[in-house]
Amino acid sequence: MGFGVIIIGDEILSGKRQDKHLSRVIASLQQRGLQLDWAEYVGDQPERIIATLRRSFASGDIVFSTGGIGATPDDHTRQCAAAALDLPIVLHPEAKVCIQQRILNMAAEAGQTVDLDSPDNLQRLKMGEFPQGAALIPNPYNNIPGFAIQHHYFVPGFPVMAWPMIDWVLDTHYPHLFHQQPKAEKAVLVYEAIESVLTPLMEQLEQDFPLIKIFSLPSVATATERRHIELGVKGDPQQVDAAFQVMLSGLDALQSEYVPAPLQAKD
Repeated sequence: MGFGVIIIGDEILSGKRQDKHLSRVIASLQQRGLQLDWAEYVGDQPERIIATLRRSFASGDIVFSTGGIGATPDDHTRQCAAAALDLPIVLHPEAKVCIQQRILNMAAEAGQTVDLDSPDNLQRLKMGEFPQGAALIPNPYNNIPGFAIQHHYFVPGFPVMAWPMIDWVLDTHYPHLFHQQPKAEKAVLVYEAIESVLTPLMEQLEQDFPLIKIFSLPSVATATERRHIELGVKGDPQQVDAAFQVMLSGLDALQSEYVPAPLQAKD
C-alpha cells in the first residue's frame, strides 16, 4: 500500500493558480516517516477524472484528492468518485447537518434570518452529496466536510482547508504506519562529473547493497555554481553507511572531485 495524490482543477493546468498541494503532502508524509509514491494532475473533465479514480481505487493505495468537491458546475469530483465505484451519490445526513449549521452561523454573524429551504441553501447541500457509504472528513476551517471511501480522501482545493484535513486523516487513520522503516540518506556533490562514467559504480552499489537506492541528480553550470552531480545513497541506515563509504572509495579511484552535499532543510 503506497501513498498517492490526485490534484484536480483546470486552474492548475492553465497556470491561473500554482499548485501548492504536492510539496505540502510530501512534507506531511515525511514528518511521519512516510513517502509519496505517485502524483497526478487532472483537469475538470469528468471522463478523465473517472478514469484516473478507477485506476487509483484499483491500486489499493492510500490516496488524497484535492479540488472539485464544491457545488458549482465545474466541480465534478464527488460525482466522478461515485461513477468510478459504480455507486449512487446520496446526501450524507451528517454532512447535511454540518452544512446547515454553517449556513445558520453565517446568517447569525450577519444579523440575518435564514430559510434553509430556499433554492440557494438547497443548492449548498449538494456539497454533502457523496458516494453511498462514504465517511466524513472534518473541515476545521468552515465545517463543510470532505469525504472518504476505500482509502481515498477527498478534500477541497483551498490549502487552508485541505492541509489540516489531510493531516487529520493521517493522524487518525494511519498512525500505525508512522516511522516503521528507518531510513538514512548520504550524498556528495561531484563536480564536472559525467553520469555514464559513474553508472558502473552506481550499478555495483545497488547490487552489493540490496537495501539501498542510488540517486544521481545532475545540475548544469550557473553564474555562481559549477556543473555537478548530487550522488548519494538512501535506504536502510546500516547499509547506507557501508555503501556510502564504498561509493567514496569508488569516486577516489575515479579521481573525482567532490564535497559533502548540503543538508536538506527540515520543516
